[in-house]
Amino acid sequence: MSVPALAAAPIRPPGDPWWRLPARLWWRSLPLRVIASVFAASVLVLVLGGFLLMQQATSGVMKGKQDTAKNEARQAISRAQQQLNGTDQTAQLDVDLVLSNVVNLSATPSADSEQYQLLLLGQGQTITSGTIMASSIPAELISAVRASKDLLITPTEVEYSDGTPSVAGLAAGGTVTLPGSVASTYQLYVIFPLTQEVTTLGVLRNAVVTTGVILIILLTFIAALVSRQVVTPVRAARQAAESLASGNLHDRMQVRGTDDLARLATSMNYMASELEKQITTLEELSAVQQRFVSDVSHELRTPLTTVRMAAEVLHDAREDFDPVAARSAELLQAELDRFEALLTDLLEISRFDAGAAELALGTIDLRDVVARVVSAYAPLADRNSTTVLVHAPEPALAEVDARRIERILRNLVVNAIEHSESRPIHIWVHSDEEAVAIAVRDHGVGFEAGQAKQVFHRFWRADPARARMVGGTGLGLSIALEDANLHGGWLTAWGRPGLGAQFRLTVPRVAGAILETSPLPLVPRDYQPTAATTAPAPPDALDERGGSGGPLAVSGADTSAVTG
Repeated sequence: MSVPALAAAPIRPPGDPWWRLPARLWWRSLPLRVIASVFAASVLVLVLGGFLLMQQATSGVMKGKQDTAKNEARQAISRAQQQLNGTDQTAQLDVDLVLSNVVNLSATPSADSEQYQLLLLGQGQTITSGTIMASSIPAELISAVRASKDLLITPTEVEYSDGTPSVAGLAAGGTVTLPGSVASTYQLYVIFPLTQEVTTLGVLRNAVVTTGVILIILLTFIAALVSRQVVTPVRAARQAAESLASGNLHDRMQVRGTDDLARLATSMNYMASELEKQITTLEELSAVQQRFVSDVSHELRTPLTTVRMAAEVLHDAREDFDPVAARSAELLQAELDRFEALLTDLLEISRFDAGAAELALGTIDLRDVVARVVSAYAPLADRNSTTVLVHAPEPALAEVDARRIERILRNLVVNAIEHSESRPIHIWVHSDEEAVAIAVRDHGVGFEAGQAKQVFHRFWRADPARARMVGGTGLGLSIALEDANLHGGWLTAWGRPGLGAQFRLTVPRVAGAILETSPLPLVPRDYQPTAATTAPAPPDALDERGGSGGPLAVSGADTSAVTG
């Protein structure tokens, strides 16, 4: 048994918008999803972690610096006040010199102190101990120091008069008093540049970023390795399943280790072995059945011929018999006809099973085949009070086996008449550049939607209690399906209880061509799911559902009818 291998779906199907390609790639690859998810999660975690780390580090460094700067500023202002208090008041004072000396001496910190510079404001004077500018002192701090006797400190931007780039810093301010007959109060500011702290935080930030990038790369690489370890056995299982579906029942997965993936491989191999055994058994039983049917069919030919000859003699002489014997001769003749038809169908089925069926191809107009079948079964339609309408608006030429196509249509038409409940039957013939389609629509008993495939099973009947009116063998639709497959065509069915059924035959115009679409829809054009009545719509009101071309007009030139 061989089944075509499953073909992988294209990454970008024809006509698919390009912007859907990322989504298709995302859902197509499990490793891509795993790696991308780990990458995104790693970036998110490391960004949040780095942000929190830098925030905590910056807060800690600045708090420590601010505490240290406040102590240093208090000491510097205290030293300056002590120097002012020790000024000799008896001599003539040079206030500018005294203040300059105080600022310079107070700005000389001890060896273990923080680096800072002083700036003194007051009485129209501005004295600095270095190159800092008075603009380094925020106006808010100046106003606050004037109004308060306490030491105040605030962040600032330190600017230099020698062109040195400005840096972040801290400005602490307090007041000092020059004693004398008239005491003078000055504002003394201590400026702490944060150059070292900014450099330290920059180094820490670079270290965090570098470490984060390295961790993201490593985590992504680890995710790729893990996903590969998990996906590789899964892919092997998929390939093994596809190989089994293709008919390679001897293929097995390689088992490594004792983990869950190894158990999966063991289970797959066991399933394959059991499946191979079951299929082999079924193939042997099928072969025995096929040989039996073929042998029985051939062996019955000779006795059937003898019985038929005797039955024909009795049938021809039935006029000389009494009524009971004459009726028996007629029944014998009818049952022999049915038995011979069944034997013929069994022989045909055996040829299909053996792969010995062949096509006798020829280019014909399928409208002629439809016309012959409808004419042949006009008496049957008349007995069932059924009207058969044929809608064939244009030539339908195709390279087919006329005998087999006629047999398909014969089965479909007879089946429609038998189940039509005396309602009209419509037959549509339509074609396009690639294919020709024939649809037979009745409005009889129908069948369940889930039985659309079962109708082609051998000896299957939708209602076993329903009596046959034309004595079918139960193999007609099965043989019709095999004939359609032999042409490389389709034979599909649609049905709903009480709404009738439609059978559609589609064959390629050129033998061997691959069908892609059908010129006619499978769902009947007159089907209305919400309609309250099951009566068929008039042909000129039918709409197209899934086929190509517009509604088929019904006119005297393209419509033939067999009316009962």
